[in-house]
This record gives sequence, structure tokens and C-alpha cells, in this order.
Amino acid sequence: MTRIQETGDRVLANVERVIVGKHAEVRFALVALLCRGHLLIEDVPGTGKTVLAKAIAKSLGCSFRRIQFTPDLLPSDVTGLSIYNQKTQEFEFRPGPIMSQVVLADEINRATPKTQSSLLECMEERQATVDGTTWQMPDPFLVIATQNPIEYEGTFALPEAQLDRFMLRIRLGYPQPVEEVVILDEQKRHHPIDELAEVCSVDELREMQDSIREIYVDPTVSDYIVRLVGATRSHPDVYLGASPRGSIALYRAGQALAGLLGRDYVIPDDVKALAESALAHRIIVKTSSSIHDVQPAQIVRELLESVPVGPGAYAAPAHAGTLREVTPRSRVEE
Repeated sequence: MTRIQETGDRVLANVERVIVGKHAEVRFALVALLCRGHLLIEDVPGTGKTVLAKAIAKSLGCSFRRIQFTPDLLPSDVTGLSIYNQKTQEFEFRPGPIMSQVVLADEINRATPKTQSSLLECMEERQATVDGTTWQMPDPFLVIATQNPIEYEGTFALPEAQLDRFMLRIRLGYPQPVEEVVILDEQKRHHPIDELAEVCSVDELREMQDSIREIYVDPTVSDYIVRLVGATRSHPDVYLGASPRGSIALYRAGQALAGLLGRDYVIPDDVKALAESALAHRIIVKTSSSIHDVQPAQIVRELLESVPVGPGAYAAPAHAGTLREVTPRSRVEE
């Protein structure tokens, strides 16, 4: 697990040369990448959503394509299309921008539902079917989508099926005044993203993606995840709770976060740290509750306070070595 932590720290430090003061958000973006998941960034314009996607792609040496979603964008503009070649008298497939390792779907909610639906197969099954032929996505494959939560004119809200395809949803937010001064100084002559170098190869990334699946998750932690997700379905303010895909996302994300923190086992604090990003966008609030400004993130925070952690959930596995017990705030050494 030390190798995962060291490589993750290198990537984090490299990305944070561009994204200032957003350590937790950048780490969550790497969590989604290590889990072979997808990331939704919801924030106002100018907070660094596009720059974050570019910085991750440059740090990993991955191919990067940006798709600007607009109301007139067609599904074939995303997945590609077959064009008739008069010389060979055959149809040739021209792959679309989705056939890239890191794809930025900028302002995804500006596209029509028909175009949005073209991403469903790509994101979930990592393939695209065009004219009856199935084409595989590259490996690794990460979709980073952005949307503006303030502007509603000319937008189409993402349906539940589309939101459920995203492993995590994060918000970058405005930087602190001191951090904003640093941003101004760093961009005085040129943008720091132009100087970013590759710090992790694609092969290393694939090895890390395979390694995090071996991270130990105690049955009591799995039970806590299931009870937490189940509580979203029975909450009085919730019309539709998180699906089993939400449980899987929280489970996998917990493994990735533990690996990035140098552990080979997951503790409930990992689950709690990721719960809002993994579950809030999967919850639909009742209309009667939304009138009173009840937000999904608020519901998740309430459930984190009310759903108890099972006994023994902080116990480290036998192979953890010198650690006999792990508590949320301290570790007791043998």
C-alpha cells in the first residue's frame, strides 16, 4: 500500500501546483480514477473544473479530449460515426472524442437528453455501439463532467439514470483570499498547467487500479455501508434513495481512499468522508420537502450522525502487523 500512497502523493502534489487549496477535492478525483469510476463536478464558472481535468490527464500521461456540450450536439458528435470511403467503397469508423482515456464533458447539462443518453453505455459498460458495431473504450477511461448549478436557461437536468453513473460528485468552491493571491502570482506570466509533467505512467495507474481491489474491507464496515445506504431509502424527506450502485461506489471509493492514505484496510471514517460525495447526487428529495429547502447533502449528513457504526468496525485485520486496534482519532500500537 506504500506504493499506492507514494504514487498518489506525487500525482496530488503535481495537480495542486495548478489547483490551489483544494486538497480533499483533488484526492476525491483520484479516488474516482483509481476505482475506474466517473466524476461530476458541479460548481459555478471559473472555479477550475476544466483545469482540474487537464491537470489529471497531464500528470498521468493519459490522452485527453474535451467535449463542449451544447443543445445542438448530436450523439454521433460524441461517440463517432461511419463515413463512406469512395476509394475503398467501404464504410470507415471515425471515432468521436469519447474514445479517449480522460474525457471532459463540459457543461453536460446543456446537451439534449438524446445526446446525454449516448454516454450511458460508454460510462457503464465502457463501450459504444455505432451502426451495430461495438467499440471498446480505452483503458483507463474516466469521464469528468461539469455543470453549472446556478444557470438554468438552455439546460436539461440530468436524469437519475445519468447521475447514477457518476461515482462521486464534488464541488470545488471559491478559494480563500490567501489562496486566490497565490493563484494570481502563479499566473502572472503564464499558466502553471503548461509546465506540468507526467509523474505517473498509464501502466502504473493500471497496477494501482488492480491493487486497491485487494484492500481489506471488514464485514462490519460493509454492513455499515449497507445500513447507511438503506437509510437513504426510508428517510421521511426522500422520494428515491440511493441504489445498490451507490453501495458499490461507497465500498470501492473507501478502498481507494484507504490506499491513498497508506492503509491496506478500510475504516468507517473513510466511508464517512466519502458518503456525501458518493450518495447525495443519488437521492431525490420529496417535493414537499424541497419546498422547505431540504437538500440531499443535508440528509446524508443527518444519516451519518444517526446511523451507528457496528461493533468491531475499527478493528484492523490480522495482517495489519503492529496495529492491534484502530480508532477514529488514535492508533494503539502493540
